[in-house]
Amino acid sequence: MQENFDPAVTRPLNVSLLAGSKAHRAYYDRTGSSVSELTADQLAAGFPRRASLNLHDFGGKTITDLVFVNHYLGGSGTWDPADMTSIDGALAQAMSDSGLQSVIQQYYDPAISSRMLPSVVLPGAAPDRIYKDQVEALAAQIFTSGALAGADPGSTVINIMLPRGVVLVDGFSPGFTPPPGQEAEHERRQRAVVKIDDDQDADSLNGLGGYHGSTHVTSAGTDTAVYYAVGVYSEGSNGIPVFGQSWKNVVATFYHELNEARTDPDVEDVIRTNDTSKLGWYSKRGGEIGDIPMKEAGTNLTLVFQEVELADGSGTVPVQLMWSNKNAGPASHI
Repeated sequence: MQENFDPAVTRPLNVSLLAGSKAHRAYYDRTGSSVSELTADQLAAGFPRRASLNLHDFGGKTITDLVFVNHYLGGSGTWDPADMTSIDGALAQAMSDSGLQSVIQQYYDPAISSRMLPSVVLPGAAPDRIYKDQVEALAAQIFTSGALAGADPGSTVINIMLPRGVVLVDGFSPGFTPPPGQEAEHERRQRAVVKIDDDQDADSLNGLGGYHGSTHVTSAGTDTAVYYAVGVYSEGSNGIPVFGQSWKNVVATFYHELNEARTDPDVEDVIRTNDTSKLGWYSKRGGEIGDIPMKEAGTNLTLVFQEVELADGSGTVPVQLMWSNKNAGPASHI
């Protein structure tokens, strides 16, 4: 990525992508960098140090004490209770494990923390396809309903879990029009939408696993940024199906998104405003903390999608390894 890049042209990355997919190539075309600079044969032996890809602190907001809450879309009959139990347990462990979080700690001076609020099953049927404006409307609705249980919205990420078969689109629903006064902002966001084959918005059937972002809620004259992450139930041709058990793919996707959301929470506002000073930790050549390892792994995603031993010896969790500046590569711990 260019030293000083224009978000209207290069599109900052805030997504999880299947290597080699149409979406993967389309997004990296928009960032101005190649999909991968290493061959699969080189990667199979491990990752060489690549300090040129290290994250840079742009000075924007980061989240030190993260709170997150899982919201399962589609109603209780859509989800296997065992899957929800496994996802909740693994994410809570992964986001608080001292080994895994030592990689994230290097980007902060104060000690970081993470805690998970009780998960929620959202009533009502899920759509076949869900678009960015619908995801943001749902995140705003969850916030205004008081579902954050008093947690600071500035440090909280709402995870929107999509059930089996729902297709996620990183674009706006047909016929969507922005609220009055947001036309210029929406036009910038429309220009940033990545297209597959020139005319189709990137979606999870073409390698998109999830993304994170923010929406703004105004009440009594106060503007509040509401942070969210959304991800698909990866299996078959939908999403990023690396692990044999789909719940593990869900955990790895949201581990990716949560760590990106805490290190670069206002990336969607960069797209809205073209103001790169709102970026947090970001690689000028590789994207966010979770993007770089996937880019470098190429089609060998098992190099970075791994079941990692917890520091307390209580078992393993399925995660995607994050980028470590100290290692100049992906790492499970420091």
